[in-house]
Amino acid sequence: MVDDQITKIKEEGHKILCVENVTFSYEDKKKNKARKVILDEVNLSFSKGKITTLIGANGCGKSTLFHLMTKNLEPSKGKIYLEEKNIRGMKQKDFAKRVAIVHQNNEAAADITVNRLVSYGRSPHQGMFASLSTKDKEIIDWALEVTNTKNLRNREVLSLSGGQRQRVWIAMALAQKTDILFLDEPTTYLDIRYQIELLEMIQKLNSDYKITIIMVLHDMNHAVYYSDEILGLKDGKVLIQGNPKEVITTECIEQIYGVRLKVENMNGRKVVMTVR
Repeated sequence: MVDDQITKIKEEGHKILCVENVTFSYEDKKKNKARKVILDEVNLSFSKGKITTLIGANGCGKSTLFHLMTKNLEPSKGKIYLEEKNIRGMKQKDFAKRVAIVHQNNEAAADITVNRLVSYGRSPHQGMFASLSTKDKEIIDWALEVTNTKNLRNREVLSLSGGQRQRVWIAMALAQKTDILFLDEPTTYLDIRYQIELLEMIQKLNSDYKITIIMVLHDMNHAVYYSDEILGLKDGKVLIQGNPKEVITTECIEQIYGVRLKVENMNGRKVVMTVR
């Protein structure tokens, strides 16, 4: 089964990440050492060069899935493949050359500058104690340019607004020059203007540089509007996966979130009416 899956990925050439029969559980100390299952035999794949957004109610397993795919957790059962390689056997440095991650909460030293922070994105490509090469500096400049943070490069990170900081963290991830960018709730704590600007930037990174983007979002309409594919989880299982125009319905919203909301078509796009 696993060998067949790898062969299929190689032949099709468009599935960059594959989750194969993944289960994740942990010991529930409140229930006499019973195992609490968070994800239950999950099978799914992610399309190369697309934006896929994970949605689901709190506790559905999407954060656990995110941490499994980014090597912060290991499956209790099953495997995750980055193309033909099982990520469990990949060294962290090799993984960081292929996958960049921006977490929901990020911290920086009080006096660190934007330029210094973004330069850390080159660490997986450097030897110990190596200085930045000309190529490294060019990539850092590119990351600052595409995130519109070049004018901030000499500022201290902690002096920036929330929207500016989030762009800087994404710039550091982009400096890794990876195939995949993971974003964990990138719009959290931002006002609506910065949310839209950030999502438009993410969409442009995908369209201009063909970076595969996998992110977690809570806003349903943002997920629908800015994604090529939606992945909906409930109770540790995949409930829906596909084009938002096809999979987002009143019924699926009710199944995922337990609330019945209208889904309308407006200018060829689905819109979830988030009031009853």
